[in-house]
Amino acid sequence: MDEAAAAEHAGSRAGRRGVRRHRHDRPVDERAEALKERVYATFTGLAIVLVQHSNVEHVSAPRAAVTLLVGIVAITAAGFVADVIAHLAVHAAFPDRDELGRMLRIAGSAIASAGVPLILLALAAFGVFGLEGALRAASIVYLVTLGLIGYVAVRRTRVAWWKQLIALGALVALGLAVVLLQQLAHGH
Repeated sequence: MDEAAAAEHAGSRAGRRGVRRHRHDRPVDERAEALKERVYATFTGLAIVLVQHSNVEHVSAPRAAVTLLVGIVAITAAGFVADVIAHLAVHAAFPDRDELGRMLRIAGSAIASAGVPLILLALAAFGVFGLEGALRAASIVYLVTLGLIGYVAVRRTRVAWWKQLIALGALVALGLAVVLLQQLAHGH
């Protein structure tokens, strides 16, 4: 078997059931879609914890955790349903098993965005620290996550450092605008 055939054979085996593919083995488009979903979920989670923080005296820690979990699951489900609908509209057919698996992996990556904030809220529910501190820490986690994603994205470009700095500044400004719009939508 020549090298090309061996590579094709190995690639077809990787897609089979039972073989675990690593994140970096996924196609670039799938990784980009998963990152996009994670950014959506991060903005959603940030909006949820900021709204709860502004109303902390009216929210319990268990309620805050459930609200965050439901919000992230809802945005994840919405992304999955949007992918299925788009596939139906474009391909005039339901997604096959492989495509459905790809859609589920992409959607699942959005749920991961709530991991640390949910742990913080669970610790507050168990009395390890106060709800206000947990919500503040969760907000910081979300902001740092968004900042790191933007920083890594800009650093991957091959433009001059000063253009990267301008791009990062623009991303930060756009991110702040999104957060402000989300806060306005919730009346705060």
